[in-house]
Amino acid sequence: MRERLKKILSRLAAAIKSQQGRDFMLYLLFCFVAFIFWVFLTLDNEVQRDFDIPYELTDVPDSVMVIVNPPSAISVSVKGKDSQLLRYKWGGLSPLKSKWTDLAHDDVFFVTRERLETRVREYFGQAVTVLSVRPDSIKLPYTTSPGVKVKLDVVADLEPALQYIISGPVTVSTDSVKLYSIGDLPHSLRQVSTETLVRTELTDTSTFEVKIRPIVGVRIVPDRVKVTVPVEPLIARKRKINLTALNVPHGEHLVMFPSWIEISYLVAMSQYNSESPVKATVDYNDVRLPGNKIPVSITGVPSIYHNLSFTPDSVEYIIESVD
Repeated sequence: MRERLKKILSRLAAAIKSQQGRDFMLYLLFCFVAFIFWVFLTLDNEVQRDFDIPYELTDVPDSVMVIVNPPSAISVSVKGKDSQLLRYKWGGLSPLKSKWTDLAHDDVFFVTRERLETRVREYFGQAVTVLSVRPDSIKLPYTTSPGVKVKLDVVADLEPALQYIISGPVTVSTDSVKLYSIGDLPHSLRQVSTETLVRTELTDTSTFEVKIRPIVGVRIVPDRVKVTVPVEPLIARKRKINLTALNVPHGEHLVMFPSWIEISYLVAMSQYNSESPVKATVDYNDVRLPGNKIPVSITGVPSIYHNLSFTPDSVEYIIESVD
């Protein structure tokens, strides 16, 4: 292997030392020099670029609740030499910060247009021209009053897939929220609701993040919650239920053939082994109906049983006298 590598290197060295090899290396050198010149000329061109500068508020007191969230970024359009803007394009953008105590007065945090443009010019330096700033100013109302706690109502339109069921109550990460505003809240405002959660074809227990429906001029904390929907598959099951005769006169006995029925139903997987009582009856008053059979009735079917059916729907009978 070493001998083969030595041969390859020796051939390569011989090719470079040849006239054609020297001409090729000289050509590569000229290409590299031309590329360097092209880079310097390109970076010296004046260009227009757009940037989204991260924006942060600092030194916000714990007692303050800002009613309107500040912008996450300031969108700016600037003009300058490519070499001056290259570091912002490839090196990342540090956040533009505003100190709360310098600009918060009379329940409003306010950064004027002139001040914001000045901060952006300072951010990029005097050699860069600032063409536009969006938003052109920042105005954030705030309050130091304690929030008002109100009930949260979850609005949902949920549908399980075929052979599945929502097997329990829909739960939410919190049952109440706090409301903050500059003025007094309306006395009728005692409850807020989520945006409508619409989901279909659910096949498993799922958790969804849902926004709370906003109220103009009011800060809601938290402004979104987690809603959990319990979903289980439905399992088929069968059971035998003994028949009970109703309204049988004293001195008589109603004998049924068979004396039981079989019920079939669907039940959630977690409730498969639980047996809720189901009552199967026949009524002595139906004996007078034509035919030699008496119909069967089902009562007390629990809500956890779905698509219940039973067989037979009528039974034969005889009436015996009791001494």
